[in-house]
Amino acid sequence: MQLLEAIVLGLVQGLTEFLPVSSSAHLRILGEFLPTAEDPGAAFTAITQIGTEAAVVVFFWRDIVRIIRNWFLALFGRIPRNDPDARMGWLIIVGSIPIVVLGLLFQDQIETTFRSLWIIAAMLIFFGVLLGIADHVGAKRRSLNDLTVGHGVVYGFAQSLALIPGVSRSGGTITAGLFMGYERAAAARYAFLLAIPAVFGSGFYQLFKSWDEPGVFSLGETALATVVAFVVALAVIAFFMRWISRHSFLPFVLYRVALGTVLIVLLSLGVIDAY
Repeated sequence: MQLLEAIVLGLVQGLTEFLPVSSSAHLRILGEFLPTAEDPGAAFTAITQIGTEAAVVVFFWRDIVRIIRNWFLALFGRIPRNDPDARMGWLIIVGSIPIVVLGLLFQDQIETTFRSLWIIAAMLIFFGVLLGIADHVGAKRRSLNDLTVGHGVVYGFAQSLALIPGVSRSGGTITAGLFMGYERAAAARYAFLLAIPAVFGSGFYQLFKSWDEPGVFSLGETALATVVAFVVALAVIAFFMRWISRHSFLPFVLYRVALGTVLIVLLSLGVIDAY
């Protein structure tokens, strides 16, 4: 039975990681309604995100290889230091610093307090509304060529808010990008690239940390969920990048608000517990 639950959670992880709806919130909520009725845990979430982030690497493989190559070439003076791909490499590094620092500082809260369903419900609604406002008022004129170090830092702090389930890594960074005037596709592209160091770092750290620790799921079940998440995420990234070039984020905003509201009702009625 637990193997089937792991597969279902991997499917949900793959479906929701790159949509601005918070995959960690969905895994946390869904865990309450599975037969085991348990929180899958921050470690399970972080490890399965390795699968979804591997999908980003596959999808943006050419971009990533070019960025890494040009970053090293610029570092050793083989090409100009202002080369766009070399700059992107530095901007990904700079933007990754906030989530690394805050993740280490608030690790205990991330694994306990922040996983309260009350907090998740509030974050789903608040950041859903914020995404809607940003999508409505954002100028959507800037491309990735306009990205500065200051903007990269803002993106980085926005990404770090995703340490709280319910915020959404892609949703938080895209919201920040829209407020700064970036096009939807540009904001999403940088958000996906920016997540690579943080997600892989967090995932492998949790894998190492939980190797000998008992959890809701075994390492084998978690590995299967990670593979499922990878396969599903590949299709979701392709869909999402096409979607945002032609549509607004309104459906995701409405979904987040509705889910958060239902969660508050269930908590208020005592149908589910906050922890």
